[in-house]
Amino acid sequence: MSGNEGKTILTVNSVQGFGKVNWVGLKTLYFKEVERFAKVFTQTLIAPLITSLLFLMVFSIAFGETGRGIEGVPFLVFLAPGLIMMAITQNAFANTTSSIMIAKVQGCIVDVLMPPLTATELTLGFAGGGITRGIAVGVTVGMVMAVVMSFIEPLPLHDPFIVAYFAIAAATMMALFGIIVAIWAEKFDFLAGVTNFIVTPLVFLSGTFYSVESLPKFFFIVSHMNPFFYLIDGIRYGFIGHADASVSIGVLVVAAVNVFLAIVCHQMFARGYKLKT
Repeated sequence: MSGNEGKTILTVNSVQGFGKVNWVGLKTLYFKEVERFAKVFTQTLIAPLITSLLFLMVFSIAFGETGRGIEGVPFLVFLAPGLIMMAITQNAFANTTSSIMIAKVQGCIVDVLMPPLTATELTLGFAGGGITRGIAVGVTVGMVMAVVMSFIEPLPLHDPFIVAYFAIAAATMMALFGIIVAIWAEKFDFLAGVTNFIVTPLVFLSGTFYSVESLPKFFFIVSHMNPFFYLIDGIRYGFIGHADASVSIGVLVVAAVNVFLAIVCHQMFARGYKLKT
């Protein structure tokens, strides 16, 4: 083996391994994912905004005149952070699942697997796109909702750092979970099943529309096993200063779940699980 051949092999191995980051490839994959949802912003940004405002309007009509409140907080103010979090999680999940699933079905996933990108870079690239979409939707929904609610019940901001943490953590969690589901799924029916029977129930039953303090003891305990509960409870505390559980515990739980999901994503890409067959 000549010296030049040895240098070439070393360079390729260093790119494929963990010793060197392929910044060009990572940046390209990330911007591809961002451009993908930005081109159809009416579906990816405007539609979630309208859905969230419709929820707010329906509950405003249903409970606005009664003066109903939860834990001394007007109901709409209590509800708004949950709607923002719901928009973040649903869109971060939808971005990664649709991107990978469409690539698998169309057979163009090989275009992502062939370049010298490590499993870590693939995870970061796909997850980064989902996180960006989730945060973009969350900011849009939050800003418009704050303006709309200023005419009804002003939406406070108790701790912006807590809001930012749980918003980013939620987008990360669902983007990573979306990668796992999309790699595992063999057709779009699988994605619909996970969305309808796992994601949506967990989001709706995590305190989005109510306080878990009002639940019977058994369901109160079960709700604390739901990671979505800590996401919604945390961002609600960031807005209104009220939480049904310890915010510190929520920070740790969400971080632990994200680390676990990131490891699973990395292993799936590294082994080519249902990708290289």
